[in-house]
Amino acid sequence: MHGRDKILVTGWFSFLHGEATAGDVLALRRVEEVLGSAGLAYDVVWSPGFRAEGPHFADLDPAAYTRLVFVCGPAHGWQVEELHRRFAHCVRIAVGVSVIDPGSPAVTGFHRVLARDAAGTDPTPDLAARAPALPARPVVGVVLTHGQHEYGGQRRHEEVAAGLTRWLAGKDCARLELETRLDAHDWRLCGTPAQLEAVLARL
Repeated sequence: MHGRDKILVTGWFSFLHGEATAGDVLALRRVEEVLGSAGLAYDVVWSPGFRAEGPHFADLDPAAYTRLVFVCGPAHGWQVEELHRRFAHCVRIAVGVSVIDPGSPAVTGFHRVLARDAAGTDPTPDLAARAPALPARPVVGVVLTHGQHEYGGQRRHEEVAAGLTRWLAGKDCARLELETRLDAHDWRLCGTPAQLEAVLARL
């Protein structure tokens, strides 16, 4: 690459009407690791709905980039097709993607597709599996009670739950919503106190 060349790294985490999964972002971390170790200059574009500080597509000058890398998720849909139009001057590569329809403009618009899975080919390991290790975060169990109307006017359940969840949202931890109600038929609930204690012991 020449000194003025720069790569724009995108994915479903970049689209206003997309989404960011943990797998998407871990795959991105793997791509960043490879680009960084090769000494290549790049920017990552984020959805304003996921990362307010950006950069977002609205902030970018497409002419500043010579290559575009699309990471993870399905190579499918109008938003991917729009990338091909907006960055038509770039060499466009899809990496770690699922190819649903190999004939769709979303797929054929790329100069190279390194698929994780596509019809007629053996699937390859997801890029997320080779992402650099992240520091461990604490796991916090959260049990909220919204019922108990028998308390009448003394109830402060909603107020307490709102305050607690607002506080938790600002903490760097994995939040696990739990329920103390037991149910032998609903797989989402514990069937015995021992099952709930097994979960609590791991928090």
